[in-house]
Amino acid sequence: MADGLTREAILEALRGVRDPELGRDIVSLNMVGPVEVQDGTVRLTVTLTTPACPLRETIERDVRAALEAAGARAVELRIEASVPRGRMAGDKPQIPGVRNVVAVASGKGGVGKTTVAVNLAIALQRLGARVGLLDADIYGPNVPVMLGTAAMPRAVDERTILPVEAYGVKMISMGLLNPGDRPLIWRGPMLHGVLQQFLRSVQWGELDYLVVDLPPGTGDVPLTLVQSVPLSGAVIVTTPSAVALADVRKAVEMFRQVNVPILGVVENMSYLNCPHCGHRVDVFGYGEGRRMAEMFGVPFLGEIEIDPQIRLGGDTGKPTAAFGESFAGARSLYAMARQVAARLSVINLGTAAPVVQIL
Repeated sequence: MADGLTREAILEALRGVRDPELGRDIVSLNMVGPVEVQDGTVRLTVTLTTPACPLRETIERDVRAALEAAGARAVELRIEASVPRGRMAGDKPQIPGVRNVVAVASGKGGVGKTTVAVNLAIALQRLGARVGLLDADIYGPNVPVMLGTAAMPRAVDERTILPVEAYGVKMISMGLLNPGDRPLIWRGPMLHGVLQQFLRSVQWGELDYLVVDLPPGTGDVPLTLVQSVPLSGAVIVTTPSAVALADVRKAVEMFRQVNVPILGVVENMSYLNCPHCGHRVDVFGYGEGRRMAEMFGVPFLGEIEIDPQIRLGGDTGKPTAAFGESFAGARSLYAMARQVAARLSVINLGTAAPVVQIL
C-alpha cells in the first residue's frame, strides 16, 4: 500500500467530489461502494442516482482526479446506477415494484404530449433504466400506434394482466383493448375503474420509472391518478405559443394543489432547422416555454425541435428515440430525458423543495 493511501484517506479525498445536480459530496450521498487499495491501485464503485445522469462524465473525471491527487497510482472505477424511490408517498398505496410514477401532462391538446411521453420512456430505457408506459388517455389512446404494436395484453388470472413490451418498454393502453375506431362513451366512474385496473392489476414488475401519458386538461383521469398513487413528479408539455400560457397555468396549479412536484416544462415544436439554409426558424414564436417555466418557478427541461423524423417515427410506430441519441431529431429528446431523471433524483434525495409555489 502506498504511503498514506488508506481507505480513510481515499474517502476523505472523495468528500471533495460533489454531485453537481444534488449539490452534495458523493460520500455523504452514499454513492461510494466498497474501496480496495492494492499496491497504489484504487478499486471502487460509484453508484449514480440514475443511469440517465446528465453529468456522469463530470463525476467520473472528478473522482479520478481526486484519487490521483491523493496519491493513487492507478484507478479502477466502476460506474453503476440505482434510482431512488419517490418520496411523495403520503397515505397513497404504492404500485409494487415501481420506484417512480411520472405524469406527462398538458393544459391543452395538440402540443405533442404523447410524442414526448413515448420518446421520454424509450430514451430512459435506452440509457439503462427499467421503464413502463401507461397510456391514460382513455378516449384517445395513441401510444400503441406510436410504438407500432397491436398486441393484446395477456391475463394471468382474474386480477393480473401482463403488459405488452415494445422497444424494451412495458406498456398498457385502452388502444390495445379497444382497437379500431370504436368510440368509448364513458362517464367518470368508468374512467376511474379502468385507470385503477391499469395501475393495480397490471404486473409491472421492477421499474425505475412508470411514465403516465395523461389526457390533456385537468379532468377526471388526471385527478384520479393524483388521488390514487404517489406521483414522483409531473412533466408539463407546451408549445412556444403565448396563448398556451393560461393552459399551462391550469396544469401546474392542479399538480401544485395536490402537492405533486413539477419536474419542469418541455417546449415541444420549438423551432425548425431550415433544410436549405440550416438556419433556425421559430415557426410558433420564441422562448415562451422558458418564460413560462421562469414565471412558475419550475425548471425548463428543454426545447424539442420540429423534425420530420419525429413526426414520421410516431406515425409509423418507430419512435425517434429508439434509434439512439445520434439519430436525427433524437438529441433533444435524450437531453430532455436526462433532465427529467436528474430532477427526480434531486427531489427524491431531498436536496430540493419538492413543492412549487406559483407567484
